[in-house]
Amino acid sequence: MTALDAVSIITAKRDGGELADTQIDWIVDAFTRRAVADEQMAALAMAILWRGMTRRETARWTAAMIASGTRMDFTDLPRPTVDKHSTGGVGDKITLPLAPLVAACGAAVPQLSGRGLGHTGGTLDKLEAIPGWRAEVPVARMREILTDPAIGAVVCAAGADLAPADKRLYALRDVTGTVESIPLIASSIMSKKIAEGTAALVLDVKVGSGAFMKDLDSARELAAAMVELGLDSGVRTVALLTAMDTPLGRTAGNALEVAESVEVLAGGGPADVVELTLTLAREMVAAAGLDADPAAALADGRAMDHWRAMVRAQGGDPDAPLPRARHTETVRADRAGVLTRLDAMGVGLAAWRLGAGRRRQGDPVQFGAGVELHAVPGDRVIAGQSLITLHTDTPDAFPAALAALDGAYDLAPADSNPAPTAVSRVLGRVAG
Repeated sequence: MTALDAVSIITAKRDGGELADTQIDWIVDAFTRRAVADEQMAALAMAILWRGMTRRETARWTAAMIASGTRMDFTDLPRPTVDKHSTGGVGDKITLPLAPLVAACGAAVPQLSGRGLGHTGGTLDKLEAIPGWRAEVPVARMREILTDPAIGAVVCAAGADLAPADKRLYALRDVTGTVESIPLIASSIMSKKIAEGTAALVLDVKVGSGAFMKDLDSARELAAAMVELGLDSGVRTVALLTAMDTPLGRTAGNALEVAESVEVLAGGGPADVVELTLTLAREMVAAAGLDADPAAALADGRAMDHWRAMVRAQGGDPDAPLPRARHTETVRADRAGVLTRLDAMGVGLAAWRLGAGRRRQGDPVQFGAGVELHAVPGDRVIAGQSLITLHTDTPDAFPAALAALDGAYDLAPADSNPAPTAVSRVLGRVAG
């Protein structure tokens, strides 16, 4: 008989054993009920980090996470449901133009998002920069918004009863050095996405200096694990691997990124943000089984109409001025040349230190804080030209932000070849 106690389960995994379904079900449930101590779950997480999990174990772990709370059901909606998840990056505001764009193409987009921690920004923090906008939306109201053909998309916080085991475990992993476990990352993301009740899911797995996954092999491994979990749970799932060595767009920071997203919806905006938004939109529309052209919905203003309706549906005023930081400081080119590198991690850390991010869960953020980029790799610049503007309400943060940018960009002689454009951002696709 399989032993059902924390110590036996920890030692089994520590010694390289494969956990039985009953062991996984028991320990996730007991941890959720606080019958298993945090230090015991931390020990198991470390054993999983070192020993890994099989596909069966990971699938069962994910199912146990889902079973710890409620599972939403949108199968009776009059339009197909599809969602997108990004593993996080610097300047990654793609959800903002993407959700209303896909809704404009005829899908229902129930997007449960999170807040930022560290150098990567959170979608909810960005949207909360809009005066009046609320992240908490009851399920009944979600259904109304998703059913309304003029809206069709909702971006909100996950309820406390959605995969509560994952919320507790993630907080524990964050302080015990066990975040990097690919099975635990995959199950953490997918337990919430499967529990939210979407029929199809497109994953944007970032890879590069500003991403959680620094190398292509690790990113492919994570993408494959998440695609498998989705398919095993009956969710149509595909993944794209997209580059995060350079920030997306020209801003990193909450209100700054909202303004840039609105530019995209208005038919402008940075080429890389437009490209990735359309790439993911086409994947989502196809996964939803729809025959629609996202480029047309963006060009003719339908996406903007859905954005404005989506913001209003959650209490926001799409016409209200966005917060602006009280202080700015500009970094200028010390010589002429070509900008050949702009490190996403350096930019992300600078934005975080300026107040755009938080050091601990629950800390407030400065909505106007962040980094504005005046040049991107491939651009030719002249001596004295503005490269980067820092925004903050706390000017004593400037030295630390400037330190994060020290060595984060390279200027080569003016006759150097320009860097590759955003076409290379989509590196590959993993599909089941």
